Amino acid sequence: MTLFNSVFTWFMKKRIHQIELFMKYPNEVQEEWFEQLVSVAENTEWGKKYHYKSIENLSQFKERVPIQNYDTLKPYIERMLKGEKNVLWPSEIRWFAKSSGTTNDRSKFIPVSEEALEECHFKGGKDLLTIYFNNQPNARMFTGKILTLGGSHQISQLSPDTSFGDLSAVIMKNLPMWAEFHRTPHLDIALLENFEEKIEKIAHATKDVNVTSISGVPTWNLVLFKRILEITGKNNLLEVWPNLEMYFHGAVNFTPYREQFKKLIPNEDMYYLENYNASEGFFGIQDTKEPGEMLLMLDYGIFYEFLPLEHLHDEHPKTLTLDEVELNKNYALIISTNAGLWRYMIGDTIRFSSLDPFRIQITGRTKHFINAFGEEVIIDNAERALDEACQQTGAVIREYTAAPVYFNGDDCGAHEWIIEFEKRPAEFERFVDLLDETLRRINSDYDAKRFKDMALRRPIVRRAPDGTFFNWMREKGKLGGQHKVPRLANDREYVDGILKMMELVGVQNQDCKN
Repeated sequence: MTLFNSVFTWFMKKRIHQIELFMKYPNEVQEEWFEQLVSVAENTEWGKKYHYKSIENLSQFKERVPIQNYDTLKPYIERMLKGEKNVLWPSEIRWFAKSSGTTNDRSKFIPVSEEALEECHFKGGKDLLTIYFNNQPNARMFTGKILTLGGSHQISQLSPDTSFGDLSAVIMKNLPMWAEFHRTPHLDIALLENFEEKIEKIAHATKDVNVTSISGVPTWNLVLFKRILEITGKNNLLEVWPNLEMYFHGAVNFTPYREQFKKLIPNEDMYYLENYNASEGFFGIQDTKEPGEMLLMLDYGIFYEFLPLEHLHDEHPKTLTLDEVELNKNYALIISTNAGLWRYMIGDTIRFSSLDPFRIQITGRTKHFINAFGEEVIIDNAERALDEACQQTGAVIREYTAAPVYFNGDDCGAHEWIIEFEKRPAEFERFVDLLDETLRRINSDYDAKRFKDMALRRPIVRRAPDGTFFNWMREKGKLGGQHKVPRLANDREYVDGILKMMELVGVQNQDCKN
């Protein structure tokens, strides 16, 4: 494998020149992709409906094609699931990525064309390696195996020609032979549908393998790591995998998990590389040491538009292109893709941390926020405040969620947080004060509502017992894959469900003591 590592390092570095090209000419590259996407799809049912053949510029495209979401495209996608062709995209769609559906219990099936697999998802995976090897010239990742913890897949019952599953499973099922050779565990384990069975089998199958890198969602990787340490009796992962050097992560903000990973992998040289890879496409890769900041990948068959959040609910919202965006302003991400998603709002919000080159940070979800009293708290606010409170009190958070407490009689409103700690704060009340104070400092709307407790009082923070969020996700059938705990909600559905489960467990524990 040492020879392969050397050859692969050389090959991957050649891609850097192409990345530098779109960094230098971003608007031109995006314009080319816009023209190509419209041209390729002009004879599809969708292309004929909006007269793609006569579209001459972006302004006409925006005028003709309304902004879409899953509900508006769902009738077309359902026909594609049944095997119908040339609906949204001309090439045959045989795979669909089943989304995690954190906003509700409904599953979404995102079309994944051959072009999207090759030009977007696979290309993104290769570029992760390209950027890593470029930044780490002495990397020896390919002297061992990459451990991937993904989802599952199953054959769609709607058509014998279409399959669906978590995006990670779709990708693993279609990996080229050379990539499969360097991955562990074997597919028959990696694609198991029962998450707890999968964790157990992966732990036993990989504990004696020379694992040099790991890829997956931090939440579920931690579950696997702790099980491996239980089985082996080791103190940390370096005692299990001494050549471990890299962790590729995405899907959730890594900040709340960083301290847990440092404890499990006590190596200052351990490299962490974030990527922004959703069911709808591969969008960003961390190319610097700056946590949470990712290079926007512009040559993956995706055309981007950006909708300022203040215009999110306008009747005819005006979107912006790369040459119009501003630094540190929140935008909803709108994409047109080589799998037939047209002007599709994926539900994520981002901001630009750099305009030359274009680098982005994920700030939250268009539906995951708290704005019950005009405070407009987004996930980015929450995680910055929690990070500050943890640093000042020595706490480490495993999982959390929050929701509003509405006015009740003479009581003003509040935010109620449920937090499961890996390590509890030394001073809990100070932790709550720091959370509140940081939110007030970074969010002027929250600060205004907190003034003299007129609309919002001090946050209510509930400490969840160990395993609360894991058990809650299991109860909802959302273990593993790209499923993730909803961080903020503008209603109390999630919080009340978790509180009810905590209360039930508390009663059962009390019965046992009696």
